[in-house]
Amino acid sequence: MAQMQIGEALRDFLNKSKLKSGLRAVQIEDVWEEIMGKTIARYTDKLQIINTTLFIYTSVGALKQELIYQKPKIIERVNEALHEKAISEVVIK
Repeated sequence: MAQMQIGEALRDFLNKSKLKSGLRAVQIEDVWEEIMGKTIARYTDKLQIINTTLFIYTSVGALKQELIYQKPKIIERVNEALHEKAISEVVIK
C-alpha cells in the first residue's frame, strides 16, 4: 500500500466528495470583497457553486444588470483567486 501525505489524502478525498462545491463557495466568499469590491460584496446576498457554475444572488436590480455585463470578468477573477479553472459559467439570480 502506497503512503500518502495527509494534505494529499485530504485533497483526494475532497475532489471525490460532494463537499468540494461547498468548500469552493466558502473560498470565494472569503475573497469576494477583494475580487469584486466592497459595494458589490455588500449587496450580494449569497454565493453558491453547482458543478462549475457560480450562482450569485442579489435583490438589487441595478446590481444584477451590472453583474450580467461582468460575467467573463467574474469567471476570470474567481478562477485566478482559486488558482484553478473552477468556474466556467455565472448565473445571476
